[in-house]
Amino acid sequence: MSYDNIKLEKGLYTTERTFTQELEALDPTENYKGTSLGELDAFERQLKRYNISVSGPSSDTVSKFFNTTDSAVLFPEYISRSVRQGMLGSDKVESIIAATTMIDGLDYHSIALDGEKSDYYLDAVAEGSELAELTIGVKDNLTELQKYGKIISASYEAIKFQKLDILSIALKRIGESISNSQFASAIDAITAGDIETVHSLSGVLTYEDLVRLWVSFEPYNMTTMIANSTTLESILSLAEFRDADAGLDFHATGKLITPFGAQIICYDNMDDGQILALDKNYAVEKVVASDVTAD
Repeated sequence: MSYDNIKLEKGLYTTERTFTQELEALDPTENYKGTSLGELDAFERQLKRYNISVSGPSSDTVSKFFNTTDSAVLFPEYISRSVRQGMLGSDKVESIIAATTMIDGLDYHSIALDGEKSDYYLDAVAEGSELAELTIGVKDNLTELQKYGKIISASYEAIKFQKLDILSIALKRIGESISNSQFASAIDAITAGDIETVHSLSGVLTYEDLVRLWVSFEPYNMTTMIANSTTLESILSLAEFRDADAGLDFHATGKLITPFGAQIICYDNMDDGQILALDKNYAVEKVVASDVTAD
């Protein structure tokens, strides 16, 4: 089936798969390999089919989606994709996520490895000797999923002549808000668990305190540090953080790192002097029941 003769209908919006996934089943991108259309996914090919531009100087207005009954069916997916782009553009959550799990339901029991730090160094086993045991078990506490969303209130008259690239900015902002809310929930989950505390000896944050924090992670790797703006000001004012390489990286990418290579994230819903440090490879499991949807 060619992309330009697919019948678009509301039935393509299902709870099992996204609209784009349904389109891909009807119009696989792999069929277009080696052509200019192969650079587009199934949804983008439908935008091309109806000559709808959603970005750039030639961006169309919202009304372009509603020129035909078929093209109007594309509008909810445009909203979902714009929100999703905003979520992906905020990398705070990805800085602490070890794995993402998709489930069918609203409740979830995760698993955990039951062991001490010493268990992560294994002794050589002699022939015939019994192997040491590490237990992987289901956690007692239930993970309750949270839903985030916004009602967009606007009359068609108010937005029909609005450029789609401008509307996309507003929708991306909603996506960033969702991502920030997920980040806050993740921090709450982390701080509700077992945390090893490293206290400042002098009461005033020093570089030595940060070194002790970094050393305490062995055998893990401290990849991420999270603190509020006041605490980060204290950290970044330390002489050791004026290192040329760290400064050049900040100037080049806009991302702050420590001399230990750990990424720094500002999160103001933390106490002054409090630093949350973690190894993202083992920190948080993100559980997802459904993708972004627009009704």
